[in-house]
Amino acid sequence: MKIPEAVKEAWERREGPVILATADGDGRPNVIYVTCVSLYGDDRLVVADNYFDKTRKNIKAGSKGAALFMTNDKKAYQLKGALEYHINGPVFEDMKKWNPPSHPGHGAVALIVQDAFSGAKRLIP
Repeated sequence: MKIPEAVKEAWERREGPVILATADGDGRPNVIYVTCVSLYGDDRLVVADNYFDKTRKNIKAGSKGAALFMTNDKKAYQLKGALEYHINGPVFEDMKKWNPPSHPGHGAVALIVQDAFSGAKRLIP
């Protein structure tokens, strides 16, 4: 599914860190702030794994994910979907281009967008 244009436009106005949520095999949630993040293609949000521990374990165990960001006009947007973990290939190489060189960039996490919301309003029919 493509990321809706409204979300792409909002992404350009985002402010502050993005919040990334995963869950372990027992369903216990884990939520972290991420700052090294970018859109990739038409359907993915990519996060650099610089210092993950529980998040990496959850992703490798098959967790789905959600990302939340705010715009400069204080609107919230949420993306939900499957997660992929890349340690090589095009997604990983793209992350290495924008991830600050002072960070390790162990891997690139791709959230494959399957649902999108602005507040409570669903943006993908």
